Amino acid sequence: MELLLHYVWKHRMYSPTSLTTTDGRRVEILDPGQRNQGLGPDFMNAMIKIGGTTWLGNVEIHDKASDWHAHHHDKDPRYENVILHVCSIIDAQAITQKGNKLPQVRIEVPKAVSDNYRALLGEDVFPPCHDIIPHINKLTLHSWMTALQIERLEKKTEAINRWVELNDKSWEAAFFTALARGLGFGINSDAFEEWALHIRLLDVARHRDRPFQIEAIFMGQSGLLDIDCIPERYREQTLSDDYYQRLSSEYKFLAHKFRLTPMDGRKWKFQGTHPQNFPYIRLAQLVKLYCDNILNLSKMMECETIEEAHNLLKTRVTDYWQTHYTFGAESAKSEKNLSKSSLDILVLNATVPMLFAYGKFLRKQSLCDKALDFLEKIKGESNSIVKRWAECGLEVKTAGGSQALIQLNREYCAKKDCLRCRIGYEYLKRKETPTKD
Repeated sequence: MELLLHYVWKHRMYSPTSLTTTDGRRVEILDPGQRNQGLGPDFMNAMIKIGGTTWLGNVEIHDKASDWHAHHHDKDPRYENVILHVCSIIDAQAITQKGNKLPQVRIEVPKAVSDNYRALLGEDVFPPCHDIIPHINKLTLHSWMTALQIERLEKKTEAINRWVELNDKSWEAAFFTALARGLGFGINSDAFEEWALHIRLLDVARHRDRPFQIEAIFMGQSGLLDIDCIPERYREQTLSDDYYQRLSSEYKFLAHKFRLTPMDGRKWKFQGTHPQNFPYIRLAQLVKLYCDNILNLSKMMECETIEEAHNLLKTRVTDYWQTHYTFGAESAKSEKNLSKSSLDILVLNATVPMLFAYGKFLRKQSLCDKALDFLEKIKGESNSIVKRWAECGLEVKTAGGSQALIQLNREYCAKKDCLRCRIGYEYLKRKETPTKD
C-alpha cells in the first residue's frame, strides 16, 4: 500500500545502511522532507545525498516505478524538481517532462510494520490500539493530547470564520451563532446554528427593548410558529393558546416589515429530549439573554475566570415560558435557569472557541492562552468516547482532555487514519504483533 510506504519513508522505518539507487549509488537521507497535502510531489524540500552529492528538492513515492508514467508525472512540470523516486517495485525508469532520468531507490515496508497495520485495521474492538496504551510514555501521550486539543480548536475556528463571512464579517453575529449552537446541547445544535443564520441582528436590534417582538422574531424564524412544524401531539393545544396566536400575528407583521423567511421548523428535535431542553425553552432563554443586553463579544473577551463567564451567560426564560414547556400546556412555575453544568458546556462550546478564534484573528496570543486555560478549568465531559478510552487506561479529568479524545475519535479512529496518529505510530513501530487469545 502506497500510504504505508509514505509512512515508512516519513518515519525512516527502513534500513538506512542498505539504500542504493538502481545504478549502484549510495543514498543517504539527511531529511525526508515535508509531506505535501496538495497537488505535486509527495514530499517537499527533502535533503538527500546521492553518490556523495547532496541534493535539495522533492521526492515522489509509488508502489511501482511504472506508476510514474501511469499517473502522467512525465508530462507534469510540477514534478521537474523531483530528486529521487522511491518505490517498492522498480519496473520502469522515471523520466521528467524535460527528459531527465531520475535516480530510483527501492525500499520495503518492514514485515512487523505491515503486520501491525493489518492488525489495527482488522481489530473489531474500539479503540484498536487499546492494548498498547498502558505502555506508551506519559510525555508522549500528553504531547499528543495537547496537539489534538489545538486541532479541535482549529476545527471550531474554521466554523466560526465561516459564520463571520456569512454575517458580513460581523464577529458579534458569529458569537451569537456560537451561543445559539451551544444552547442546542448536541441534539439541536445543527438546528440552532441554522436558526441563528436566519436572524439578522441589525434588524432585531431595533426592537431590543421590546422582548415580545424579539420573541416573535426568534420563534417565527425558527419555523416553530408554523403549526405543521409543531409535533402533532402538541398541535391542538397550541392552536387554542392565546399567547401562540399573539406571537404568530406579531411575527407576520414583522416578517413582512423586514422580509423575513423562516427556517424549516421540522428540523427541530423533540423526541427523546427532556422538556427543559425543548427548543421553545432555549429560544426563550436566548430572548432574555439578548434583551437584557448584558452579554456581547467584548464583555466575554474581558472575562478572566470561568465564574465571570458564567455570570455573563446566566439567563432565564421570558414570563410565559416560566409556566410552560410547550404552547398551551401549563406547568409548575420555574424560571428555568441554566444549571452550572449547562453553563460549563456553553463556555466549552461557545466561549472557548470564540476566545481562540478571535485571538487568532487579532493575533492576540493572550486570548488563545485564555481559551486553553479555560479548558483546563472545566471538568471533563462524560460520554461514551471518554469512557471507552478510560477503560484502556487513558483517563482525562478536564474538558481539554475530553475535547482531545473527541478529536481523536472523529478525525482518526472513526476514519481508520492510524497512520497520522501518534498512538498508531507507537503501535506500528513495535517489533511484534500480539496474537489474539
